[in-house]
Amino acid sequence: MPKQHVPVRIYPDDVGASRAVARRIAQVIRDRSAGGKYAVLGLATGHTPINVYRELARMHREEGLDFSRVVTFNLDEYWPLDPRAPQSYHTWMYENFFRFVNVPRENIHIPSGTAADADLDAHCAAYERAIAAAGGIDFQVLGIGRMGHIGFNEPGSDRASRTRRVRLDKVTRKDAAADFFGEEHVPELAVTMGVGTILEAREIALLAFGEHKAPIVRRAVEGEATPAVAASFLRGHPRAAFHLDEAAAADLTRLAAPWLLGPCQWDEGLERQAVIWLARRLEKPILKLTDEDYADSGLGDLLRLRGGAYHANLDVFRRLMGTITGWPGGKEEKHKVLVLSPHPDDDVISMGGTLARFVDQGHDVHVGYMVSGYLSVFDHDVSRYADFVREFNRIFGLRPDQAAALEQRIDQFLRQKRPGDVDAPEVQAVKALLRRTEALDAARFCGLPESRVRFLDLPFYNTGTTEKRLLGPDDVAPVRRLLDAVRPDMVFAAGDLSDPHGTHRQCLEAARLALEEYGASGAPAPELWLYRGAWQEWPPERIDMAVPLSPDELKRKRFAIFRHQSQKDQAMFPGPYDSREFWQRAEERNMATAALYDALGLPEYHAIEAFARWPLVRSAHAAAQLERE
Repeated sequence: MPKQHVPVRIYPDDVGASRAVARRIAQVIRDRSAGGKYAVLGLATGHTPINVYRELARMHREEGLDFSRVVTFNLDEYWPLDPRAPQSYHTWMYENFFRFVNVPRENIHIPSGTAADADLDAHCAAYERAIAAAGGIDFQVLGIGRMGHIGFNEPGSDRASRTRRVRLDKVTRKDAAADFFGEEHVPELAVTMGVGTILEAREIALLAFGEHKAPIVRRAVEGEATPAVAASFLRGHPRAAFHLDEAAAADLTRLAAPWLLGPCQWDEGLERQAVIWLARRLEKPILKLTDEDYADSGLGDLLRLRGGAYHANLDVFRRLMGTITGWPGGKEEKHKVLVLSPHPDDDVISMGGTLARFVDQGHDVHVGYMVSGYLSVFDHDVSRYADFVREFNRIFGLRPDQAAALEQRIDQFLRQKRPGDVDAPEVQAVKALLRRTEALDAARFCGLPESRVRFLDLPFYNTGTTEKRLLGPDDVAPVRRLLDAVRPDMVFAAGDLSDPHGTHRQCLEAARLALEEYGASGAPAPELWLYRGAWQEWPPERIDMAVPLSPDELKRKRFAIFRHQSQKDQAMFPGPYDSREFWQRAEERNMATAALYDALGLPEYHAIEAFARWPLVRSAHAAAQLERE
């Protein structure tokens, strides 16, 4: 029977988890300061803890939380790496936290990325002594890597290990490739606190968010303690806890199969989850499951509640059959449909077949591209298109002096650019224009006229780096204006929240807030549907609408994705968990969904695009597992 070896707190989303951890850190700071002592914090970097730091900065700004009696020790740093480099954890901490609070500069400690090779062991020993001299770490913030590492304690790290230089695992370097604009630019070495150093902290909070963290979270929480998963050693700590959003907790037995742990609060959602789980586990169609199958798999309570396998099977089968439709907008009347696409290719990657189906069936379809996507364009494409512009201007006699000057500025910048440098405005403009023209081409291929395509260019994205700004009213306003202009009956938005840099998550929040404002104005509330496909797919128990695609329709979708030539062959940010091209992911996921429906005993199709209705419905059991603010 799976056992949870460390306390786990599950929140509806990453914001709730981050706020809870930030409040606990604030309490530690206040308690230590009230006793005339310094609070010693161990800090992590990256996308996972950023909202913790943003909340602490807000508390400093608005509530007077004082950091003057705080000492900090960061977990790790790449080596060798200049602290001024944009990928440096020195840079990250100052840009995202230290410049917003009043931690005295002399109280900030970050491992050196520039210590000489011969001095590095001494530097690591001095780091350990500095932690001890500060009285030890009161509160340690951690993330968790794909291989279960905490800090840079890669698989094989000893439980008693101390601060040291380590060689980064290939998986870790691949995961960091987007920040360095290429795996070849990621340092092979780093300096990290050891597992033993981390475990000496008096309190530890590990945060993990997103579906992509679910498998390793389960290994760390429910698997054996092993050097292969450094985070698994936290189970021996008296005050360590995992703080997860619902997605990162999804594979834990208490959410994935709670009936294995004891009696459940059964409702329609949990029943659907259990029956699908049983059919997949036994590799049987739903309608062939027997009373013995239920009883032998820990589902005797459900069997008694439903009066036998026949009734449970039939109810779930009918609900799944009800998700299948070839007419996503209905047959009787034509609707206004708005597709919100975070990047300029997410629409065709995730719902290109359904988008074309809406157009073919006569609905009034509009697409809003929420960010420019210029960060995902390679520099060599800029040079290629700059050459095109030069030749275009030469052929048609259009101001050759200006064209030559622009080309010279772009060429000079690209020649001097280092990996990770922020692009010059001219380069950003060319990259954005390139993605815009590709999006227009793909939309036209799906049958949409240019008048039905809008580019919203939400400002949170336009930082020039992979780190995004906080969402603000100026990000919500363009979406609201588009809603006012289209007045849609159906809105489709990306629910694919495991993108490497959080753009999809921010875009969904902008869409949600805009829809709230739109509804508050008295406008009829449209249906909101969430699509996936670029990073993961909806599991069958979460699917509310399944749109079958024929082989020809899937091929048409592929060619729409091909219109995005700058993302073809090799995307700039493919994500660390899937090296396939986006068109390959889309096709294989759509075909896998169809195969799964077939295996469950439903009609056999070539491919299926799947959608979930917002708000996502939780089972009563899942809702009971969540920590509330």
